[in-house]
Amino acid sequence: MSGIKVSSHGQILEIVLDNPKANAIDSVISLELNQLFTEFNNDPRYRVAILTGAGDKYFCTGGDLKELDEKRGDICYGENGFAGLTHFPDLDKPVIAAVNGLCVGGGFELLLACDLVVSSKEAHYFLSETKIGNVPYLVSIQRILKRLPRNIAMEMLYTGRRMTADELAAFGLINSVVPKDELLEAAYRLAQEIVAAAPLSVSACKRASITVESMQCSQLLKLEDDSLFDFFNSVMVSSDAKEGAKAFVEKRDPVWGGK
Repeated sequence: MSGIKVSSHGQILEIVLDNPKANAIDSVISLELNQLFTEFNNDPRYRVAILTGAGDKYFCTGGDLKELDEKRGDICYGENGFAGLTHFPDLDKPVIAAVNGLCVGGGFELLLACDLVVSSKEAHYFLSETKIGNVPYLVSIQRILKRLPRNIAMEMLYTGRRMTADELAAFGLINSVVPKDELLEAAYRLAQEIVAAAPLSVSACKRASITVESMQCSQLLKLEDDSLFDFFNSVMVSSDAKEGAKAFVEKRDPVWGGK
């Protein structure tokens, strides 16, 4: 794949954006990421993905501005959206962003589409769209408004305010901030904790979070009685649920079967 490096580590898939010099994502790379995340979602070997950037200066600086200019914004990034993640509602496996450097524009939108974020202390973040006469995706605007205080989110949207990792961690957007040489170690530690959990439960939590984030309480109460949430019942009566309870009583680690 061009601009992407992929490696497997047990049940963890590591994806590295490697498009010098700033890890920008053009339509070709985005379409490849669409295919990659679709395959990851359908491959039973993997439970979680870690997304990071090559080097220690850039995580992702967003879309390729030269391509945007040449095609006047008429670009197909793929069915699942920019970088294969921004518009992928059916992804039911967690993705951890390991932010190693500058996270800008579409790169920040990509981060917002991830479930968990581990950041190097040296990383910086900002939305650059209003600086270049552009606008973030509506789904990205919704995500930033849900994950940051509204006034901070609007300041980032309006002005492109640059934020440090520590600032965003204080607001709850980032799970942990570590020295750059400990970044992948921290991301893998978090990924291993997910792998240790019951696979059906993790998948159900992911699917449920996507469903309920945009709903009001009255809609949720109705949905709980709807067949759309039958998968919750299937988790509760699964073999893994029985194994989890049994392991707890027997004071041992559970052995998950994923069924």
